Amino acid sequence: MKNSKEMRTWLDDMQLDHPLVIAGPCSAETEEQVLKIAHELKDTDVSYYRAGIWKPRTRPGNFEGVGILGLKWLQKVKAETGMKTCTEVANRAHVELALEHDIDLLWIGARTSVSPFIMQEIADALAGTDKIVLVKNPINPDLSLWLGGIERLHTAGIKNLGAIHRGFSTYEKTKYRNIPEWQLAIEFKNKFPDLPLINDPSHITGNREMIFDVSQTALDLNFDGLMIETHFDPDNAWSDAAQQVTPAKLVQIMKDLKIRKESDPEAEYNKELTNLRAQIDVIDNQLIESLGKRMKISDSIGKLKKEKNVAVLQSNRWNQILGAMILEGESKGLSEEFVLRMFKAIHQESINHQEKIVNN
Repeated sequence: MKNSKEMRTWLDDMQLDHPLVIAGPCSAETEEQVLKIAHELKDTDVSYYRAGIWKPRTRPGNFEGVGILGLKWLQKVKAETGMKTCTEVANRAHVELALEHDIDLLWIGARTSVSPFIMQEIADALAGTDKIVLVKNPINPDLSLWLGGIERLHTAGIKNLGAIHRGFSTYEKTKYRNIPEWQLAIEFKNKFPDLPLINDPSHITGNREMIFDVSQTALDLNFDGLMIETHFDPDNAWSDAAQQVTPAKLVQIMKDLKIRKESDPEAEYNKELTNLRAQIDVIDNQLIESLGKRMKISDSIGKLKKEKNVAVLQSNRWNQILGAMILEGESKGLSEEFVLRMFKAIHQESINHQEKIVNN
């Protein structure tokens, strides 16, 4: 997949003056629910109406979708509202049924894209289709695995491709349901700048109150669109209630986020500057998070030193770290003066943490 320009045609042809918007309920629950939400979204910026038909959960026993019945409801959505429809497929049977019911866009979920075997099965089932197919990132932060799944589809002759960034699983407790790992998405965008990349703030946040901020970050990083789960009664949704917004809230979000295209040089400069600054913001947040983790380890070292009655300052260890970091910094284009100042500050903060513990 050396040149992805041919894959951008489906998005260019839409000639939107705003980011692509895919919206609808996490799960199709009833025909009434599916149609009610669709009618509330039909005259908005939403380009594709989404609904999960097959919903395999992390653990069994929860609502796992209505199956083929939901595809018939999506057909009614298209007939009554004129909206294009989309749903998730996870195997060959899903693909065949979705194509049979003329679903316009298919996406492949994070638990499916993690398996090259299943991705190949789906690629074979979709071979030659002109449907739009989007691939969510695997649950683990593996860029090669994500790209590999897309390449399998491309090799099968599927031209209308794109990707969905929905965050990555972690064993650590964070404010996100799935940590965004923005730097990985940035790397994806840099490798394939013409491959449409959609952000899924619903699954990244798991919290409707955070959707606007994550969406704005995505658009600042030049994402092509958003997939936002929408329900007329989010609190009583049968799945992922906390991360769904009402149609009215979605309209307000899109109004606040809308990007109007400008062609003058000054606007291009500002757009590029905003993109670069957004990348810096992402990295700065990662730095703070990493430093916080480092200090927690320092706390553990302080407890161990207190238990064994060992001095806080270990000069030999400090000199080894400093020498190694100066060399590493030089290899990354960082001056020795900068590395010294930075690591002296980090070292002093570590000493402060340990002294508090040892002297308490």
